Amino acid sequence: MTEYKRKFSISEMYRAFMMLPSVTAGMIENKRKKLVGGDFIERVHLAVTEVNGCAVCSYAHTYLALRQGMSNEEIKSFLSGDGNFVRSEEAKAILFAQHFADARGLPKKEAYESIVDEYGEVKAKIILSAVQLMTVGNMFGIPFSAFQSRLRGRPYTDSSLIYEAGVQVAGAILVPIGFVHGVIRMVGEAFKSKT
Repeated sequence: MTEYKRKFSISEMYRAFMMLPSVTAGMIENKRKKLVGGDFIERVHLAVTEVNGCAVCSYAHTYLALRQGMSNEEIKSFLSGDGNFVRSEEAKAILFAQHFADARGLPKKEAYESIVDEYGEVKAKIILSAVQLMTVGNMFGIPFSAFQSRLRGRPYTDSSLIYEAGVQVAGAILVPIGFVHGVIRMVGEAFKSKT
């Protein structure tokens, strides 16, 4: 790859970082209750990564998928977006993951409602959490991939060292701020629902 498939703005990054408290809660709940299997989560991650085009995330999640028993053909299918190996019971989640990534983190309300209808509120929240977590990973991974490519003497044509380093520095500053903002929002929403 010599150019970005997707770049994220500071406002998109901050919005994603604000969701990290709820994402963390969703993933912890899934780890505790084992409602959505790890291989299902990996397929969701691969679907998001395919849309966003993150080389380093593709590599890492391909490794994890192989460890969980996915075949090379299945992984290639997810990373190319052809959908040949999408399981019927996971299809709506995979389509939602792709839509979420394509909509830059602002999916249509009906898209989320369709996964709630298909999987129930709790599993839908876990699927959303997996999608959001992968999106945050892509936000850091894409410029990091560009930086790695630069070090190998093949810089992305539409990139600069300032952008690649700037995203990492901006993210390091914005993650804690966004996380705290997200916690405050969660507490406020919990308070509203009790009154």
